[in-house]
Amino acid sequence: MFPPSFRPADVSVEALRFIGRTHRLRVLGLGLGAIAVGAVLYENGASLPVWSLLLFDGFIWPHLAYLIAFRSAAPVRAEERNLIIDSAMGGLWVVLMRFGLVPSIVLMTMLSMDKISVGGWRLLWRASAAALLAGGVTLAVCLLLGGWAPKPEVSMSSLAAAVPLLVAYPLLISSATQGLARRERMHRRELERLAAIDPATGLLNRPNWEHAVVRELARMQRHGVPASLVMIDIDHFKDINDGYGHPVGDEVIRLMARAILTCVREGDVACRYGGDEFGILLTDTNGKAALATAERLRARVAAATFSASPGLRCSVSVGIGSATRDLADARNWIERADAALYKAKTTGRNRIWLDEGPAADPVLSSLQNRG
Repeated sequence: MFPPSFRPADVSVEALRFIGRTHRLRVLGLGLGAIAVGAVLYENGASLPVWSLLLFDGFIWPHLAYLIAFRSAAPVRAEERNLIIDSAMGGLWVVLMRFGLVPSIVLMTMLSMDKISVGGWRLLWRASAAALLAGGVTLAVCLLLGGWAPKPEVSMSSLAAAVPLLVAYPLLISSATQGLARRERMHRRELERLAAIDPATGLLNRPNWEHAVVRELARMQRHGVPASLVMIDIDHFKDINDGYGHPVGDEVIRLMARAILTCVREGDVACRYGGDEFGILLTDTNGKAALATAERLRARVAAATFSASPGLRCSVSVGIGSATRDLADARNWIERADAALYKAKTTGRNRIWLDEGPAADPVLSSLQNRG
C-alpha cells in the first residue's frame, strides 16, 4: 500500500505481515460495522457530526491505522494500540446507538474476537477497559447535552443490517487463523528439517539417521527385505587438516557429502556420523550390491582433485554390515558395520570390508592401496 521508503529499515517482515493481516480485518470489520451502526443511527435520527464520525471510523480510520503502524519503529505495539482504539470507538457507538441491543452485542462481540485472535485475553481486557471508558464518557456527554434515552429495541431493518457483520467477519477471522496455523505448521516442519540436518554437509545428522536405522532393521526382521549399513572414514584426515589447513579439510568433508549423494538412491539414507565419518543406510540392498555402491563411492573420492591444493588426493576406508535376523537391535547392526570399517582401516585403508553376519565369511575387497 505504501512504498518501502515509508517503512523504517529495521521493521521485520513478520511485523509487516501482521499489520497487513490486521488491516484487512479492520477494513472489512469496521466497514460492515459502520453499516450496522448506521442503520440504527438512521432509525434514531442521528445528527450530521455523528454521521461524519461514523464515516471516518468505518472507512478512513482503517487506512490511517495501517499507516500509523507501518511508519512506526515498533509496528506490532502500534497495531495493538490501534486495536484498543477500535474497541474504544465500539464503546462510543454502543452509547450513540442508545444501547440498541442486538447491534450492540454483535458489534462488541466482533471487536472482542479480533482482540483474542491477535493478543489473547490480555489484549481483550485492555480493549474492554477502553471500551467501557469511552462508553462512559460518551454517555456522560449525551446526558449533559440532554435528549438522550436508552432504546434497546431496534427495527427489523437494523437487525438485517447487522447480519453481514455477524456472518462475514467471523469467516474472515477463521480464514486468517487457518492461514496462520498453516504457516506455523510449515515453519515447524522447516525447523524440524533443519534440526535433522548436518549444516556443513546437508546430510542427515547422527541421531535422526539412527532412528532410520532402527526402522529399517524392524522392517527387515518383519518382512525379510535385505538392507546394508555402510560406514565410511576419510583416511588420514588429521594429516589433511594439519598439512593443508582446516579450510581444505572442510572442503574434503563437503566433497565426501557430494560424492555420497551421487552414489545413493532415493530411499537410501546418508548421514554425517561424526567428524570425518559418514554412514549410509542402503535399503533393499544385499551385501554384494552394497559392495558395488561402496566401490563407486571409493573410486569417486580417489579421483577427486582440489584446485586450491593440486597435490592433495583423498581415499576412504569403508565397512559394510548386512542386516540379519540374529541382530539384537540397531546398535548391534551399527557395531557390525563399524567393526568392518575397522578391518578395512587396519588392513591397509582405501578398501572395503563386508561383514554379512556369523553365517557368512567376511569379505575384503580385492582393492589395493591407491594413491
